[in-house]
Amino acid sequence: MKEVIYDTAGKDDIDELIRLRIAYMIDDFGSITDYQRECMEKQLPDYFRRKLGTELVAFVARAEGRLVAAAYLFIMEKPASAILTNGLDGEVLSVYTEPAYRGQGICTQLMKNLVEYGREHELSRIDLMATDEGYPVYKKVGFEDKVQKWKDMRLKFDR
Repeated sequence: MKEVIYDTAGKDDIDELIRLRIAYMIDDFGSITDYQRECMEKQLPDYFRRKLGTELVAFVARAEGRLVAAAYLFIMEKPASAILTNGLDGEVLSVYTEPAYRGQGICTQLMKNLVEYGREHELSRIDLMATDEGYPVYKKVGFEDKVQKWKDMRLKFDR
């Protein structure tokens, strides 16, 4: 097993974060169009420059001089409520490990680091949407199935 270093990404990692984000999308959707890739390559550099380290924390694994895995924690402040007593809400996005590094506990360690960060920064909760492959990892680090009285809905604007 090659040495893996766990860290959070900084502004100098933006190109690598974009590469992993696109790899995640291809892995998740099977493929992406040239247009979708162009849109991501256009929007992501500025997004990461503005949000990385504040509203978006990227937990990463480094090996062989590059990022080999990432898990994003998107942090939002909402009006305080009975559920979000301090208004701080987290959402896990784009958990991805390069195929050659899967099955080595890297994702589990990234998620442990993410959860610990959430505790230390007093988030009220952290949500995620799990794939079948990721589900056991998320359960192992303490995530539970959501039971809610509300219907999960969305309004999508086609572009």
